[in-house]
Amino acid sequence: MMVLDKLKNSIEAIVSLSEKPPRTFEQMCLDKLKEIGISTAAEWSEAMGYMHRSSLAKVIRRITTKTPEKLKVYYNRKPRQYEAL
Repeated sequence: MMVLDKLKNSIEAIVSLSEKPPRTFEQMCLDKLKEIGISTAAEWSEAMGYMHRSSLAKVIRRITTKTPEKLKVYYNRKPRQYEAL
């Protein structure tokens, strides 16, 4: 009986932890950009562990189209710079 109670409690704990919505890859990338500050796509890609500077191009495009309020793009600078809001 005691083992069943412990098992029930542990299952309830797991369920309560898993109720948080999963983070998307875009959210992880924005968190990393917040951590490193204003940077170029090349610096951001390198911080995410990629070898090539254009590795996050599709992710950046998805963020700017779906949630533009979370990313500030400095178009007047070459190369373009990004800041997470």
